[in-house]
Amino acid sequence: MNLINLLIKYQNRLLNKSSGVLFVKLLKHLTWSIVTVVLGIALANRTTEPVAPLRIGANLWTGYGTLYLARDLGYYDKKPVKLVDYPSGTEEVRAYRNNEIEGAGLSIDQAISLAAIQENIKIIAIMEVSHGGDVFLGKPEITDMKALKGKRVGVEATSLGALFITHALEKHGISVKDIQIFPLELTEYEQAYKQGTLDAVFTFGLVKIKLLVAGSRSLFDSKQIPGEIVDILAVSTEALTNYSDTIKALINPRFCAFNHSKKSPGYADIRITKRTQLTPKRIWETFKLLRQNNLQENQKILNETNLKIVNNMKNFIQKTWELCWKFD
Repeated sequence: MNLINLLIKYQNRLLNKSSGVLFVKLLKHLTWSIVTVVLGIALANRTTEPVAPLRIGANLWTGYGTLYLARDLGYYDKKPVKLVDYPSGTEEVRAYRNNEIEGAGLSIDQAISLAAIQENIKIIAIMEVSHGGDVFLGKPEITDMKALKGKRVGVEATSLGALFITHALEKHGISVKDIQIFPLELTEYEQAYKQGTLDAVFTFGLVKIKLLVAGSRSLFDSKQIPGEIVDILAVSTEALTNYSDTIKALINPRFCAFNHSKKSPGYADIRITKRTQLTPKRIWETFKLLRQNNLQENQKILNETNLKIVNNMKNFIQKTWELCWKFD
């Protein structure tokens, strides 16, 4: 997987008319004009660090479970690392923008959006790649994607939601104009679906499990778009300068915890269960839908990145964003 190619894919979707309409409907509140995400793990040297802990946000997505496993295993004991829970990635983004946290586990589109607005965020690790973990669920009577015409579809107001649903529709010959889009927060999905407000939703994690248990049907999942849904760990440029040693103490134990989960999956599942509200069996099933890399694989992915390409995307993205507004 090459992260630059993935970034370009996200932006190229904007050139497609139907994709442009969907992006604009869901993302008017974002200023997506420039991507300056700098990819790498090189950290600045600093002799002293702040007394306050390094605050890292994470939501209930299973892919971030290894951070909490590292904490439970004692790897962060006596380390100035504080993991902060949030109900969704959207809440993490808000917290980051309000300087409530120095870093977060995010989907790659959220990192791009933050970089477009603040230009002070850097990706320091790839957490996982979704391989079936993200899914498009419909009511039991909706047997396939084509049956969604005229139906009410819930999508979180993020570019990931837009990208996912666009893929799903295009692969089945459906236009975005054929469905009714309802932008919702992730925390609103379950109630809206069970109350009958929605006929289908794009979701993942705990909400996905609950809706499947409630009888919803899987219509499309991330296995059909391999390598495109990526979750990362990112921190601010200020944190890289001020907390360089702490960031190393955050990253390395996380990969130790990942290795531990591979060697002792049952033990790891029980630990992660405490946070996610899922049973150990469900945790194991969810982990199977993720592709997680070890430290060496992570470094290889990041080293393949050509920073010059990222910086040269400025004018391209500005033009494609202007193009999208013409389709509104």
